[in-house]
Amino acid sequence: QVQLVESGGGSVQAGGSLRLSCAVSGYADSLYCLGWFRQAPGKAREGVAVLYTGRSNTEYADSVKGRFTISHDTAKNTLYLQMNSLKPEDTAMYYCGAEVCDVVAGVFGYGGQGTQVTVSS
Repeated sequence: QVQLVESGGGSVQAGGSLRLSCAVSGYADSLYCLGWFRQAPGKAREGVAVLYTGRSNTEYADSVKGRFTISHDTAKNTLYLQMNSLKPEDTAMYYCGAEVCDVVAGVFGYGGQGTQVTVSS
């Protein structure tokens, strides 16, 4: 059973930065993918970024390209999301997912409790 624990959220002003972390545990074999998705109140789930572990390539939602960077520290079993140039529309609960990662459809497997990101204008 894969376990994911997100952290690092907070409140920042527009233009600021945050780095989210996701501690990954409970798996025996390498996961196919790790990723981040978000959900704001009253809005649909939105895929943010994906990292395909076997190929080490990444995919981003158009709304975050050039501002967010996904990375994975295999030694620490931790997934990161560096978020720069934050905008108020980035405000949401952020979750990490694994094994099923579809940025376009916003479909991800597993998922933890999430970490809240609030960006003020």
